Amino acid sequence: MVFGKSITFDENGLGDAAHAAGYDSVFSPVENEFLERLRSGEADAFDSLIQRYSGDIYALLFRITQNPDEAGELTQETFLKAFKAISKFRADSELKTWLFRIAINESRNRHRWWKRRFRERTVSLDDTVGETDITLHDTLADTSENPESSLLRRETEQALEAALISLPQSFREVIVLCDIEGQSYQQIAEVLGINIGTVKSRIARGREELRRRLKGF
Repeated sequence: MVFGKSITFDENGLGDAAHAAGYDSVFSPVENEFLERLRSGEADAFDSLIQRYSGDIYALLFRITQNPDEAGELTQETFLKAFKAISKFRADSELKTWLFRIAINESRNRHRWWKRRFRERTVSLDDTVGETDITLHDTLADTSENPESSLLRRETEQALEAALISLPQSFREVIVLCDIEGQSYQQIAEVLGINIGTVKSRIARGREELRRRLKGF
């Protein structure tokens, strides 16, 4: 796969390389078998896809939106779009990368819908994760901390979350994918359909914006 130039995706998150004749699948034989089950519409296979990747997709969308309800809705929309588009997926990238691309597109579509509305919000660490009773604070808390350290950590987390959600979406996407999800420059370029140079530039500018917004905290 070539990452040194811009990659074009259609509305289903399919790369232009996927439409080229003779393109080799990056999947193993076992993964190809699983993909064929998905393409045939097998319900068990799609259930397995959701179980395998829903946590990753939700986490990505939550970190972009900082809204658990919105992240949950977008996760459902992502898998609905994937179900409709799986027959067009040519296996020129990992399924997780393809799902990330769809999730980013769904997030952008939602953002366009409400971007004219004023929105100022910081996520509550008392919000539950998904449909569980576990709160975000539970997932981050260190029981060995003293009360003062715990308070300072929570204040830092909330300041960072507020700064992150205030970034332009193009910066927020690369920061989440790189610094939180641990994606490589190549993977980010593939997910976002941009070249590596643009990825590096956005990450640098996004980090600088975060530093500026957190200055003095």
